[in-house]
Amino acid sequence: MPCQLPYDCLIDIFEYLSDDKNTLYSCLLVNSLWCVIAVRILWRDVWKFYDYDRPQLSIINTLIAFLPKKSKRFLHKNGITIPIQKRPLFNYASFCKIISIYKIEVMSRRTLDKQQSIISKDLKNVKYLSQEILKMFMNQISSLKALEGDSCNTEDFKFIYSPRAKICLANLTRLECDSDLSSEFFYKISKICHNIQSLHIGFNFHISNGLADLISLQNNLKIIMLEDLENKFFDKIIHSLAKHSFSLTKLILYSCDLNLSFIAVFKNLQELNLYHHDFYNSYFDQLQYIRFLQLKIIKIIRPIDFNPSHHGKMLINFLEINGKILTQFHIYEYYDDSLNIALSKFCPNLKNLCTLFKKNEPEALKLILNNCQYLEIIKVRYDGEWFNGKTIFKILANYSQKYFYGLNLDCYYSKIIDNLHEELEEFFINWKDRISQRSLSLIINTGFSKNVISEVNGKGMKTTIDKYMKLGIIKKFETEQCGFIDTYSEFRTSI
Repeated sequence: MPCQLPYDCLIDIFEYLSDDKNTLYSCLLVNSLWCVIAVRILWRDVWKFYDYDRPQLSIINTLIAFLPKKSKRFLHKNGITIPIQKRPLFNYASFCKIISIYKIEVMSRRTLDKQQSIISKDLKNVKYLSQEILKMFMNQISSLKALEGDSCNTEDFKFIYSPRAKICLANLTRLECDSDLSSEFFYKISKICHNIQSLHIGFNFHISNGLADLISLQNNLKIIMLEDLENKFFDKIIHSLAKHSFSLTKLILYSCDLNLSFIAVFKNLQELNLYHHDFYNSYFDQLQYIRFLQLKIIKIIRPIDFNPSHHGKMLINFLEINGKILTQFHIYEYYDDSLNIALSKFCPNLKNLCTLFKKNEPEALKLILNNCQYLEIIKVRYDGEWFNGKTIFKILANYSQKYFYGLNLDCYYSKIIDNLHEELEEFFINWKDRISQRSLSLIINTGFSKNVISEVNGKGMKTTIDKYMKLGIIKKFETEQCGFIDTYSEFRTSI
């Protein structure tokens, strides 16, 4: 008789598979115990399996089946006929720990459009259906952890006034919303939620009264993402942000035209991410000589008006002071060989690096590999001008240190795939001959070009990858359609 794994062991195993929808689905069919564990994990954040091109309407249909009779009568009164459904086996709604208002609305609209039994497709009816589902969540979920409401208006948050919302939202740890929601919303949510640890605010045309209070009243705010914030609005929230000068560990600024000098107030900052940041008016010169005692990660993605002779030197000054404790440095779509040399000189403890290397300037790569002894992962662009050629791959195989194992290549042009295939094979051979060898993890970011995707997944490349996986040279191989860092994923997976 087969031995059943203990319940705790099964939970640990299934948690490891939490992002693998297909495997978890298979686990549902094994036995009742596996089914109970798997279904809770699948529905905890069911929205992460959402496909924007093909939203899974089965999710919303399952939730509709749980609507109370009062909600169904209300919907019927407004011309929405809910088909009779067999009540599902589990109370799936109660398993949800994360709610995405936008995704619920999209699925509701698609459902109204698709189901012939539902007559009206009016936009109001989409709101009615979404709000009844959201109110049901307030009644069914014992403790919601995350509420994703970015790009939503005040009407979309009406469910927070339902009687049981105070209990459901009391331990909310992540909130995403816009700055121009009504003051009434911010005052209401400020009374309920005091334990938010991650806060994303998208700034529109104005900042409502109450937003500053929401920020101030949190007990342990650790992560803040500010989007589209300009200096003219900053005075309204700076004092509220400063109250978290010791608790804040991660700051994400996305498309902000902002004076960066305020960052110095966060004494325990561990990660700073600047996306599409306009450096022209950023006063980076006020930040370049400040020492951050806990800063481990810097990501600068697609900087705007980043002048190498001005801001580049300031960034090098910043690295000279703070580089020693950095473990991760990403700079995307900006090249400066002097910056690469500075990284090799001032950042000896780097483990993860994303930067640009020109194919005819291999010395900077040698310096980084020699001096950054703990480097594990490197992300580079591979094309005609940048990192490519057998010499570069030979340097990587010969000079990388014992901890190195991860290579992430951005490859967006199909005409160079044949070269990549040939150069990778030689790289794998050289890697096999290393004295200190870890199995490689290789990720190729193809962009959205169908030709590149086809070439990378073609028979020739697949045969080579399979060959070296069998030999143990490659442990993991993946292709991704976008090599850019997903800001929202970065924020949502932080806690």
